[in-house]
Amino acid sequence: MEIAEYPAKVSVEYPEKLSGLHLLAKSLLGWIYVGFRHGIALWTYSIGVAIARLIASWAILFTGKFARGVFDFNVGFVRWQLRVNAYMGLMRDEYPPFSGGE
Repeated sequence: MEIAEYPAKVSVEYPEKLSGLHLLAKSLLGWIYVGFRHGIALWTYSIGVAIARLIASWAILFTGKFARGVFDFNVGFVRWQLRVNAYMGLMRDEYPPFSGGE
């Protein structure tokens, strides 16, 4: 049996150097300037993802296929969430964008 390549991949490039000033700012105030803005947006997005997954589960039941648009919507959510988590986990210095795009 041939196994297809998994359609979603996660990779975090190892930074050569992280800024000490960013480390201090993220440690002390990160939950304010990242948590509120991205948190509210991701929370709203997660409601949409939950609704899309519910609708997709019924579509899968009748068609046997997972709609590509719903898959892309889910991947966008996970991608955005992982970027915020990498930033808040002190793995990246670049501020995460407000999108689930590549």
